[in-house]
Amino acid sequence: QVQLVESGGGSVQAGGSLRLSCKVSGYSYNNYCMGWFRQAPGKEREGVAVIYAAGGRPYYADSVKGRFTISQDNAKSTLYLQLDSLNPDDTAMYYCATGTIYCSRAYVFDPVTSPAEFDYWGQGTQVTVSS
Repeated sequence: QVQLVESGGGSVQAGGSLRLSCKVSGYSYNNYCMGWFRQAPGKEREGVAVIYAAGGRPYYADSVKGRFTISQDNAKSTLYLQLDSLNPDDTAMYYCATGTIYCSRAYVFDPVTSPAEFDYWGQGTQVTVSS
């Protein structure tokens, strides 16, 4: 059974930082894409950052470039998202996901359509940023 379990969310003030973790079990994702997504109240889920588990450059939504960093530790089957310089617009439920999608050199990352490309999802972790 595929399980993704996120942790690390919380409440911070603007300018603060958080580090999200996503532990994956029951699935060998090494040849596929891993990603972080978020959904704010009343809005559609959107892609934040994705990375090819076998190596390669990460992809970021323009809204988080230079502030968020996606990384992975395959030995621990864990995906991370470092969130720096947070602002109230970053308030959302954050989800990690994987599936049978490749995001190597030819991949085109679209934050709007990318959620539909992923098959397995965690339950989410809440990030709240106050001004």
